[in-house]
Amino acid sequence: MKLEIIIDMGVSTLIPSPIMSPSTERSAVLDDVSKAIVEQLQEDGRRSYAVIGKAVGLSETATRQRVQRLQDAGILQIVAVTDPLQLGFARQAMIGVRVSGDTRVAAAHMTELPGVTYVVSTAGSFDLLVEVVCESDDDLIDLLNDHIRSLPGIVSTETFVYLKLHRQLYNWGTR
Repeated sequence: MKLEIIIDMGVSTLIPSPIMSPSTERSAVLDDVSKAIVEQLQEDGRRSYAVIGKAVGLSETATRQRVQRLQDAGILQIVAVTDPLQLGFARQAMIGVRVSGDTRVAAAHMTELPGVTYVVSTAGSFDLLVEVVCESDDDLIDLLNDHIRSLPGIVSTETFVYLKLHRQLYNWGTR
């Protein structure tokens, strides 16, 4: 298998050659400095570039450029993690979805639906897990009946309503 390696600002991207199968995805390989930057931002997404730069041995400008490259490559997003209940979204749920046919097509449809925050293909009793955030139980019912169950190829769904969020972390580090 042939790979082209592009190294730019500490991000090495493996790009499949034309002889690789279409199902092979790109994977990013980060250098130690970029990993350290990611870990700094996982601890505190509002940490200044100057503080991060000092911790990883770069200037503020070089740190800002690295962060921008990580964002442009889709490796890093800097967002505010909120509590949906505090923002008026009274209902969260995980929906297990069974699909007949190509699960990638169903997943692509799910990502376009309002209220869908997370879609993952799985192995096991469900083909997809879909996390949703809704304003009310009525909105959840509408989403299930009008949007999810009506999609072509959807065989069945099972909804797991969230009662209480006990832990949600995003600081798992890098490898």
